[in-house]
Amino acid sequence: MQAAPVRATAIPSVTDALRAVESLLMGSGQRTARRNAWTSVLEDRRRAKDRVEAQRVFEDVATRTS
Repeated sequence: MQAAPVRATAIPSVTDALRAVESLLMGSGQRTARRNAWTSVLEDRRRAKDRVEAQRVFEDVATRTS
């Protein structure tokens, strides 16, 4: 019994496939703008999470000193 042949090339991920479609449909300026916008969304989410955590810390300190 022989082993199945090993693929020489990796199967592209969904992300790779979406980027390939994106490169066909959008100009490079649109891709850059979309990626910049997404980066901003992620940064806003991180800052919101940090604000919530800071609020919890302030509330904890306030209840300990009262």
